[in-house]
Amino acid sequence: MGSTVAWPASAGALCAVQKELAEERPPAWRAPAAAYSTGGCFVCFTRGIGGRGVPGEPGWAGAALALGARILSSAVIQGRAGASYDPGLLALREGPLLEAAVRALPRMPDVLLVNATGRDHPRRAGLALHLGAVLELPTIGVTHRPLVARGEWPSDQAGACSALLIGEEQVGCWLRTRRHTRPLAVHPGWRTGLDTACAVVLAASGRVRAPEPLREARRVARRARAGV
Repeated sequence: MGSTVAWPASAGALCAVQKELAEERPPAWRAPAAAYSTGGCFVCFTRGIGGRGVPGEPGWAGAALALGARILSSAVIQGRAGASYDPGLLALREGPLLEAAVRALPRMPDVLLVNATGRDHPRRAGLALHLGAVLELPTIGVTHRPLVARGEWPSDQAGACSALLIGEEQVGCWLRTRRHTRPLAVHPGWRTGLDTACAVVLAASGRVRAPEPLREARRVARRARAGV
């Protein structure tokens, strides 16, 4: 049976879906002791428009599949932005493109890294969480900065983390994947908790700051854009 969660076409409908998703408590996924696959997805849009972008502008969504930090395969699709950029409503702009890119992979990953937030969101259901519900996959958001949450950076040690809070609620964390580099904002998404999210991101990061599946997804998306 496929997911009953869809991509709304209006801001009002999306807000309603986000509120419903925020209340869901599906069974938690935890990384198995055996090897598991990790996916990543990323979308970029045509150059030259700038600002918040516009509905209908060309976009390229990349997805990658990895075992640990080793890339196994990748896919890229071209489509169009569903909306301009609006914080908290990113699913309108990017959701269907990212779903299509992940579905274009040879097989679905066990867990998916998304360049978007999860509980760090005005309605506690960002695109990383929403995409997981649509795909029925455990997801983790990985971004360079938080959306709503705030928190101090952790110590300069690989694996160090510190809380990202909205009020007194922890919705994510800063995670230092390498010494002497800026930490990443890590967001539990669909069916993942904070400990699992951090473990997966560290395992997929290898010798670089960002997780390899996300790096590869970004690379193939931008390469496809450059080839147009």
